[in-house]
Amino acid sequence: MTDQAEKLRNLVQSMKGKSKEKTKDKLTKGSVIKKENSAYVYAITSGKGGVGKSNLTANLALGLQREGKEVMVIDADLGMANLDVILGVSPSYNLSHVIRGEKKLEEIIVDGPDGLALIPGGSGLEELANLSSYQINNLIDCWNKIDKEFDIILIDTGAGLTNNVINFVLAADEAIVISTPEPTSITDAYGVIKVIAKHDQEAIIKLVVNQVENSNEGNKVADRLVKTARDFLKLEVSLLGVLPTDKAVTKAVKKRRPFFLEFPKAQVVKSTNQIVAKLLDKEAKEKEPKGIKGFFNKLLNF
Repeated sequence: MTDQAEKLRNLVQSMKGKSKEKTKDKLTKGSVIKKENSAYVYAITSGKGGVGKSNLTANLALGLQREGKEVMVIDADLGMANLDVILGVSPSYNLSHVIRGEKKLEEIIVDGPDGLALIPGGSGLEELANLSSYQINNLIDCWNKIDKEFDIILIDTGAGLTNNVINFVLAADEAIVISTPEPTSITDAYGVIKVIAKHDQEAIIKLVVNQVENSNEGNKVADRLVKTARDFLKLEVSLLGVLPTDKAVTKAVKKRRPFFLEFPKAQVVKSTNQIVAKLLDKEAKEKEPKGIKGFFNKLLNF
């Protein structure tokens, strides 16, 4: 599989002082470039930590990649960024270095397993509010080039109801909210959905129930959340899937490997693939994607 991060580095480099035609020639050798549509942006979030949000993000990305999608992951968990640990990579730089002008965007992209591309966020996303208009335009221009390269961008937000988390969710094309069967997790997940509904009644929200003993338990939790959102918020939330409690997840984390690759026959992988299939069946059909440029434009407007 062609290394996406290397392709993106070539893309950004080729934009400097070269014609668009030369850029096209360079990129289309041995790679598939998406030129017509913008990337579809999912924000993956939760009401509380410890529900498996980052694990789902990493492994979902690998599942989508296996289905032929070009996928990038952005670690926007400003407090407990750990996608690098789950993916088994060691970033030297993150988005804050780009924002401060110390590094170029292509220099901070990390090569993940299976050619997955990772943008380590760090504290850089918090610094967006302090940029000049010139810096913002340059940054958005760099991100806009990613739209031509990737089909799907997954943003791993922090947990909870901070302004940063809510802004990331509202700026994305769709939100994926993670909960577990624990009562506190269900309450916190509903809290996230409630805040989203308050700001955007048209928001598309998908639900994943993680760490369930069986599918019946997961469906009961989902039914409760979906019904409550419909009755009290007048908002339709749909179930994306349920993931079982599986020792393969803990073992994979200890090995700094995604469970999708380390234990490909595990039940949690089968359930993740079901979510992948559901996403691909619905992908980009419910609304026109804003793309990463639209995401950042909306984020900065907040």
